[in-house]
Amino acid sequence: MPADSDRFPAQPTRRVFLQTAATLAAGCYLNGRAKAASPAFELMETKVISFQPQLYHGWPTLARRSNGELLLAWSGGREAHVCPFGRVDWMKSFDEGKTWTWPRTLLDGPSDDRDAGVVETADGSILATTFTSVAWESVYAKAQTDKWPEERLGRWQAAASRLTPEQRQTELGTWMIRSTDGGTSWSSRYRVPVNSPHGPVKLADGRLLYAGKQLWEDVAKVGVSLSSDDGVSWGSLAEIPAREGDDFNDYHELHAVQASDGRIIVQIRNHNPQNNRETLQTHSDDGGDSWAVPYSIGVWGLPSHLLRLRDDRLLMTYGHRRQPLGNQARVSDDGGRTWSDPIIVSGDGASGDLGYPSTVELTDRSLLSVWYEKLTDSPQAVLRQAHWRLEG
Repeated sequence: MPADSDRFPAQPTRRVFLQTAATLAAGCYLNGRAKAASPAFELMETKVISFQPQLYHGWPTLARRSNGELLLAWSGGREAHVCPFGRVDWMKSFDEGKTWTWPRTLLDGPSDDRDAGVVETADGSILATTFTSVAWESVYAKAQTDKWPEERLGRWQAAASRLTPEQRQTELGTWMIRSTDGGTSWSSRYRVPVNSPHGPVKLADGRLLYAGKQLWEDVAKVGVSLSSDDGVSWGSLAEIPAREGDDFNDYHELHAVQASDGRIIVQIRNHNPQNNRETLQTHSDDGGDSWAVPYSIGVWGLPSHLLRLRDDRLLMTYGHRRQPLGNQARVSDDGGRTWSDPIIVSGDGASGDLGYPSTVELTDRSLLSVWYEKLTDSPQAVLRQAHWRLEG
């Protein structure tokens, strides 16, 4: 696997970042409280972990099993950010991200399978999620006028001929597959009420909560669905209300976490004019039955992944598609009521074609984050990981 040293000018392999600026006395307020300064942190290693650089890797999710195995799922087999070849691929690590197994395809539908969430349930089952897209059809429609090379045109023609346009519409959906043997065998795909890039999360009582968005509906509502049977079935949507003036269609890519006090936090990618391209937040204090109107937390960047650390702090990691291009993290020590200033996990991006980071906590309480990124000299987007640690 190529290391970042093969792609960038020489730089120290071990850097210590100490961020000791005091909390701002004026400005920098969040819901009536001042934000905390960024905690000190140490970035120990950043590297590329893709085995197939000729393929475009998109929108990964990293999860840690109770036995310590790491699971990494993503949209693989791709030619580009938008194409008809997407599928759900995954690989495992048995040594906390030092090495990874060769990729395996879990799901390959007859159209484009995008995003890939993964989670282990309380019973030890593994759930993987995806959604079907036909966004590639508009690209393919320009093939003749754009005079594509014959080889590329042939690939796309072959992919398009798998289904008629009408069949592709029927094929649209938000999907889940389930394994009860550690990922050796998998169920057939089945429909679930919503989709989000990183999939559902486990609650303290063992239930699963899936915060997401309805896709391919005339009115695309956002909300959460709960499962009490290990992800086999999902309940009706508990809707998240929209802010006054906001449109549900401009809320996207949710993720959830349960804080130590039982409050469930959900963050939302926002494209409404108010707080455009910021992460909004909502919460529930009744187990997910009702939700607060989304509110700003003062974070530009998206989408986010949420994690509760073993010391009960919450961690959010998210893509940052303006300078510094890369991925950032913030910490909350009060159950998501306020968030720290940003930690720059990576800031050397070549373009905005990056992000969707997710993070796990390792045995020694250090952190591992994985995202996708189109590097300067890579033919396609790759999977990149950072090993880092919060100080204190």
